[in-house]
Amino acid sequence: MTDFGLKWSCEYCTYENWPSAIKCTMCRAPRHNAPIITEEPFKSSSSLDPQLCTTQGGSTLLICPDSSARPRVRIADELPETSSKWSCRMCTYLNWPRAIRCTQCLSQRQQGSKQGPLSPSEAPQTSDSGSRPSPVTSDPCEEYNDRNRLNMHAQRWPCSVCTYENWPKSLRCVVCDHPKPSSTPEPPQQDSEAESATSPSIVNEQERDNVRTAGGGWGSGGLRGRQRKLSPPMCKGQAEVKIELASGAVGSDNEQEADFKKLKQIRNRMRRSDWLFLNACSGVVEGDLAAVEAYKSSSGDIARQLTSDEVRILNRPSAFDAGFTLVHLAIRFQRQDMLAVLLTEVSQQTAKCIPALVCPELTEQIRREVAAALHRRKGEFPCYFFTDLVTFTLPADIEDLPPNVQEKLFDEVLDRDVQKELEEESPIINWSLELGTRLDSRLYALWNRTAGDCLLDSVLQATWGIYDKDSVLRKSLNDSLHDCSHWFYTRWKEWESWYSQSFGLHFSLREEQWQEDWAFILSLASQPGASLEQTHVFVLAHILRRPIIVYGVKYYKSFRGETLGYTRFQGVYLPLLWEQSFCWKSPIALGYTRGHFSALVAMENDGYDNRGAGANLNTDDDVTVTFLPLVDSERKLLHIHFLSAQEMGTEEQQERMLRQWMDCCVTEGGVLVAMQKSSRRRNHPLVTQMVEKWLDGYRQLAACPTLSDGEEEEDDEDE
Repeated sequence: MTDFGLKWSCEYCTYENWPSAIKCTMCRAPRHNAPIITEEPFKSSSSLDPQLCTTQGGSTLLICPDSSARPRVRIADELPETSSKWSCRMCTYLNWPRAIRCTQCLSQRQQGSKQGPLSPSEAPQTSDSGSRPSPVTSDPCEEYNDRNRLNMHAQRWPCSVCTYENWPKSLRCVVCDHPKPSSTPEPPQQDSEAESATSPSIVNEQERDNVRTAGGGWGSGGLRGRQRKLSPPMCKGQAEVKIELASGAVGSDNEQEADFKKLKQIRNRMRRSDWLFLNACSGVVEGDLAAVEAYKSSSGDIARQLTSDEVRILNRPSAFDAGFTLVHLAIRFQRQDMLAVLLTEVSQQTAKCIPALVCPELTEQIRREVAAALHRRKGEFPCYFFTDLVTFTLPADIEDLPPNVQEKLFDEVLDRDVQKELEEESPIINWSLELGTRLDSRLYALWNRTAGDCLLDSVLQATWGIYDKDSVLRKSLNDSLHDCSHWFYTRWKEWESWYSQSFGLHFSLREEQWQEDWAFILSLASQPGASLEQTHVFVLAHILRRPIIVYGVKYYKSFRGETLGYTRFQGVYLPLLWEQSFCWKSPIALGYTRGHFSALVAMENDGYDNRGAGANLNTDDDVTVTFLPLVDSERKLLHIHFLSAQEMGTEEQQERMLRQWMDCCVTEGGVLVAMQKSSRRRNHPLVTQMVEKWLDGYRQLAACPTLSDGEEEEDDEDE
């Protein structure tokens, strides 16, 4: 038994409270040695009435939890003596002199000390009526006694442990958490409108009881507080889950109690990863991509299936079924954007081992170099730009590894799904045997994160071989768009007008509508994780000071293969707002599939054995030239994005413009290509060191003989 001597007695209602309580559990009066609370416990300070926090006559006003139904009194005023209270003959609770029933057990007051009924002038005034508050000698807890007079004793059920009168709908005692006796008959429900009209204070007290029951609002005092300490604390993920637990099941009280205990046991067994998974399932149903990304970032299994207990906790039988995965839910609720991300993630269960992840120390140094290489141009066009020309390529030493090690390397560094979609499903890259075989210009799709920063990550992968983890490139993109908004806006508006007319969409927008669309594009650049558009690729070409060639699918498709619309990403993006002498002519290549960007890189060629015609003319021996096609598989010229009305012309004029901004040539097969030049000597030394350290792991793997190789060597020795 708990030592009741440790409790503290309320100086207003003499209720024995637990030591950790800072307010009286019964009348909500502050502890005598605790600071005065001047705001409601279940409301924020912003929602309080400013008139209730003022002082009158130099004394602070006490604001009760239900200030709308109580008179405001001064703490400094004199209150009736405790000795004038009368003791209940049933529970020995000390009640105020004007109470005709016990506040604790609602027992009738003895006839010997009963006072007459209250006169209308003595009745407490409410703050909602707009009349003056009651005199300073009024009782701050008298309103609770008045409420007890209005309530019928048969409407509540008494707790067999603490004798507290609970509301009929309460399944457990509000004070001690003891279950409701099954033998207690439940009275018929009255009309809610009539009940609220007769006693508005009852509704307020019901709401207060519901808040206490839902959040354990009795503080750390009481038996309920002690019983909650026996359960393991809730993890952080559990508190953030937007799930409504099952409650109010139809059945007997025993079945409800057993169901409640079962749910509590299931919740206590769940870990943070389980809550993140349930939150992701709820996010798929509600269209919250952030919940799915949070589960993926915690290394969650996308193929995980819902169990019957988890479906029971989610409490939405129409949405969740046992055995369902996130992919099943995305298909059921037609979440096309989530489905594309989830299907890509499911197919990439192989652990990835890219250079940026293997060498974290070198990667951090490279990120610092990237930040140092970004500068802002002075003048009328204050756009950011890179001072270094860096191009990432796969090392030629990969071909020296055994075939099985090469296969493992490509599985861990490449995105096989993107490679297959761009090569086989639609011939977008590597469709020319002349370029891929004789000229050693085969492109490889590097594995990239599936977050909303895939465009920025792919740009840095194609140049420095790292991700935009610190959002350095995104910040430069955002600042350049805002500082040079007039220049980019003019190009964007003119291009969008021409593009809509080229598809037969003869319409014109008001300037306000153009401004709204442009404001949306600006907002995307400033939000980490937000998907970017063609305008952002155009700005990135200016930051890199070099062309960007995007090889992408032409149509959006659903998971069933249905065409949804044009992608509009494929084409060439030139830094048209810079002077040609200020830019480099060596482009980079990106791949676009299903709302995802990937870096397309080539493999180094040995300088003395480079089969690319003209690749080593007037250059060092270690320079590698990759020939990037400027036409598609049907030999049609790739579109040049964001041309002005003066720059738009025939196909010959556009080809002439491409030759001005890039080093172009025509192969023997008649394919117009742009030359991407990269040099190991001219490349950044930290990038070369990172690639070498990453490749050493596969060299060590190749040096370890397998069991089959050892058996073959023994057979050779025997022979």
